[in-house]
Amino acid sequence: MRKLSSMTQVEMEQLYEDLLAKYKEFQSRGLKLDMSRGKPGKEVLDHSNALFAAMDSYISETGIDTRNYGNLAGLPEARRLFSEAFLDMPVEQIIVGGNSSLTLMFDTFGRAFVRGVLPGMKPWSKLDTIKFLCPAPGYDRHFMICDYYGIEMIPVPLLEDGPDMDLVEKLAAEDPSIKGIWCVPLYSNPDGVSYSDDVVRRLAAMPTAAEDFRIFWDNAYCVHHLYGANRDHVLNIYKECEKVGNADRPYLFASTSKVTIAGGGICAMAMSPANYDWAMKNLNVQAIGFDKVNQLRHCRLLPDAEAVEKLMERHAEVLRPKFALVEEILSKELGEMEIARWTNPKGGYFISFYAPEGCAKKIVSLCKEAGVVMTGAGATYPYGKDPQDSNIRIAPTLPPAVELASAMELFCLVVKLCAVEKALGK
Repeated sequence: MRKLSSMTQVEMEQLYEDLLAKYKEFQSRGLKLDMSRGKPGKEVLDHSNALFAAMDSYISETGIDTRNYGNLAGLPEARRLFSEAFLDMPVEQIIVGGNSSLTLMFDTFGRAFVRGVLPGMKPWSKLDTIKFLCPAPGYDRHFMICDYYGIEMIPVPLLEDGPDMDLVEKLAAEDPSIKGIWCVPLYSNPDGVSYSDDVVRRLAAMPTAAEDFRIFWDNAYCVHHLYGANRDHVLNIYKECEKVGNADRPYLFASTSKVTIAGGGICAMAMSPANYDWAMKNLNVQAIGFDKVNQLRHCRLLPDAEAVEKLMERHAEVLRPKFALVEEILSKELGEMEIARWTNPKGGYFISFYAPEGCAKKIVSLCKEAGVVMTGAGATYPYGKDPQDSNIRIAPTLPPAVELASAMELFCLVVKLCAVEKALGK
């Protein structure tokens, strides 16, 4: 199919009728496919079934009975695992929690609100206005945390090498009510962008009007490489901050949610010694200890970074064909029409699709009416408002290949339908 802009009015009218007929045929199929979130599929989850048989003993390597209370910072071997395989941080500056790094992020905001980010600093709840920089498109649940705490979100364009640092530096330096920035530095959700060395160094060194400015560094996809040695690398934000005297600026987060079992993984956060001490003092009121049995189970399955690498290679063997399938169908169905663009990431869990301006919500709605649920249009922007109504997050990881192909066939059909409809002014 040739370029849409080269078609005559009559040709577009005929194409529109053909597409509409095909769409009605899809509606009659009774599809029920869910691509709304980046969930691992059954085959990926099955790779970690050995977790259920990994507990021949409840005693950790240092003699801790994991069935009991205590060890709030996590088992030594679990802290070492996150240090070596996920965060590249000193073991003594890592706290290992339960199954969700999102919970650690939420709680970190809560501590800042109630007690301040460090002793002597004003709690955020005592301030008239709090703002956060939000690179967009980005992770919807980050934005939900800000919304929950009543934080004003300031969208910042996400460029090919990370957030627009000229704008980030300007805003952070001018406004003391801006208290931080969200970052997904490697294979960002949803664009798959990885931060350049220059961006990381600028984030670490930039002047901020707020003394308590914090970088929430969500390393969600730090081991999720699709192409083995052909992978992206991102500088360690903590080490760069430490070099310029801003060691307290970053909080680093990671989890095994898409490494082992999504609903039963373990997570961790790492930070400066001062931030660590303050977090532990507050956590001591909140909890007696996280699930050490699950921590030990994970360490039995994944004793070191090499074991993590091998497991993720197996994941990539499953996921790589799914990403390739989406790329193949998008290119075949939409490439020559030149009505959209999309990303082809080296890792992570998503493909970011940019539809004709003003069409994303209708595309998602029509897909749903025909039985395929996509991530809501606008979800990748603060307040759910995509100013261009263009971005759609494609999550290819959950459906089996046959279902994925059907879903993408429908998706491309709907994109063409909406693009032609727009061109005709309908």
